[in-house]
Amino acid sequence: MLDRLHDALRLRTSPTIFFGSAAVILVFVVLTLVFTDTMDAVFAQGSAWVIEQLGWFYILGVTVFLLFLVYLMISRFGQVRLGADDERPQHSNMSWFAMLFAAGIGTILMFWAVAEPVNHYANPPRQGVAPESAESATEAMGFTLYHFGLHTWTIFTLPALAFGYFMYKRNLPPRVSSMFQPLLGERIHGPVGRVIDILAIVGTLFGVAVSIGLGTMQINSGLARLFGISESALSQILIITAVSIVAAVSVALGLDRGIKRLSNANILIAISLLVFILISGPTVMMLKGMVESAGTYLSMLPALAFWNDALADTGWQSGWTVFYWAWTITWSPFVGIFIARISRGRTIRQFVSGVLAFPTLFTIIWFGIFGMGVFDIELNGDGGLVQAVVTEGDIPGAMFVFLENFPLSTITSAVGVLIVVFFFITSIDSAALVMDTMGSGHEEESPVLQRVFWVAAIGVIAAILLTATGAEGLTALQNVAILIGLPFFVLGYVMIYSLLRALREDAGEVGVLPTRRWRRVLPPEEFRRRTTTGQLDEQYVVAPDYVEGSEPDNAPAIEHPEQPDYVQEYHTGSMRTIRPEEQRPRA
Repeated sequence: MLDRLHDALRLRTSPTIFFGSAAVILVFVVLTLVFTDTMDAVFAQGSAWVIEQLGWFYILGVTVFLLFLVYLMISRFGQVRLGADDERPQHSNMSWFAMLFAAGIGTILMFWAVAEPVNHYANPPRQGVAPESAESATEAMGFTLYHFGLHTWTIFTLPALAFGYFMYKRNLPPRVSSMFQPLLGERIHGPVGRVIDILAIVGTLFGVAVSIGLGTMQINSGLARLFGISESALSQILIITAVSIVAAVSVALGLDRGIKRLSNANILIAISLLVFILISGPTVMMLKGMVESAGTYLSMLPALAFWNDALADTGWQSGWTVFYWAWTITWSPFVGIFIARISRGRTIRQFVSGVLAFPTLFTIIWFGIFGMGVFDIELNGDGGLVQAVVTEGDIPGAMFVFLENFPLSTITSAVGVLIVVFFFITSIDSAALVMDTMGSGHEEESPVLQRVFWVAAIGVIAAILLTATGAEGLTALQNVAILIGLPFFVLGYVMIYSLLRALREDAGEVGVLPTRRWRRVLPPEEFRRRTTTGQLDEQYVVAPDYVEGSEPDNAPAIEHPEQPDYVQEYHTGSMRTIRPEEQRPRA
C-alpha cells in the first residue's frame, strides 16, 4: 500500500521512513489542535521531570562528548580523511565556515546576542554576585560564551563526524542508522534501523521548529518596531508562511545555487552589522572587553563544564543550560549531516579543530562586542535594557532595544530583521534538504516535491508550537525541546562507541592508513529501483560489506554478511577481490 502511494506521488525515498515520519507529524498536529490543554500538560510535566531528575545527565553528556572529540583530534585517528585517501575539500574555508555557521546557530546568535548577557547581568546565575555590577557583567560573559562556544559546537561536531565517517569512508547511506552499523550490521535496513531514522527525522524537525519559532518571534518584534505590525498569532503565522515559501524556492534550487549563496551573503551582512556596532559604539571598551571575555570564558570553562548547581539548587540551569543542550541536540542530526556533506575530504583533525575553533572564535567576537555594548549602555549610558528585556520580559525585542542606542537605528533594525530572515531561510532549507536525504538514503537529487514537503512540515510545526498551544510561546518551545532531546543524548554515547569501534576496525589498531575499503551501500528499495532501470554497477550492495583484501595488516577479521537474493542474482560470479600487490603503500 505504501509502495503504491509512493509511486503514485512520484517520490523517490523509503516509503516506510517517509510516511512513518509524516504520520507522526500529523498525529502531533491533530492532538495539539484537539487536545490543547492535555498536550501542554504532557510536555510541561515531562520536561519538568527531565530537568529535575536528569539535568545533570545533559550537562555531563556534552562535556564527555567534547573530551572524546579532543581525544580523536590529537590521536592517530586524526589523520583519517573523511573520504578517499587522496580526496581534498570541495569548499573553500570561507564558504565552509559561512555554510556551517548559517545552518548552525546563526539565528540563535541574533536572538540571544543582547538578551542573554543582559539577563545574566541582572540575575547572576551563581549566588554571592551582586546584580547589575561589574562582577555580574564579567560572569555574564563567561556563562554566555559557555552556552554558545565549544559545548554547543560539540553537540554538532560529534554526529557530524560520525556521519562523515560512515557516509564517506564506509560509503553507507546518509542516515542516522548508518552510524550504528558496527553494532547493527545489515539490520540498519531493518525495522530497528527504520525506527531510528524516523525518530531522528521527527526529532530534528521539532528541534528546527523551535529555532524557527524563536526567529519568528524576533522578526515579529522587529517589524512591530519598524512598521507597527502587531505581535500576534496571525502575524507570526504570516511570517512563517512567507519565509517558508522563500525557503521552498531555495531548497528547490539545491545546495550550491540556493543555500551556499544565501549563507555567504548573510554572513557578510552579519559581519557588517557587527563592524558598525564596533565602530559607532565604545570601540576601545568593546575590544578590551572581547579579549577579557575570552579569558573569563577559558578560566570558568573547567568548572562550568561540570557545574550542576547542586548545593544552591536555584533551578537556574533548567531555563538556560539544560534547555540549550536539549534543544541543540534535537537538531544535531540535521546540522550533522549538513556539516558532513560540506566537509567531505577533510581529515578528522582538520574537521574537529575547524568546526570547534572557527565558530567558537566568531562567537567570542560576536558576544564580546554586543555584550560590552550592553554593559556600556547600562553602566555608562541611559540604561533601559534591563527594564525592557528582564523586567518586562521582551526577550525577542532585545536586539532592537539595543540598536536604538546607536546611530541609524531604523536602518540597523531593518538590517537585523533581514539577517534573521536569511538565517531563518538557510536553517529551513538546510534542514529540509537533510531530512529528505535521511529519508531517501542517498545524496542524489530527489524530486522537488519531497524537499518542499519538509519545508512545509517545519513551518507547520513551528506555527503550531507558537500559536496553537495554550502555553506562552517561548515556554512551549522550551518544554518540547527539553523532552525531545533526551533520547538523542542516549544515542550520543552509543555513537561514540560505534565510531571508535569503526575507526579501530578500519585502521587495524596500528597506523592510520590505509583503511579498509567498503562497498557502496544502497537501501533495498533504491537497489531494486536501480536494478530495474539498469542504473546499477557491481560496486553496490545492500548489507554493509567491505572489499576482501583491502584491510590493513593486523586488522581484526569481520565476517562478510550474506547479501539478499536479488543482490546475488544481480552480481554475476564472485565479487572481485583486491590482491595485496594492488594495495596502495602505506603513507
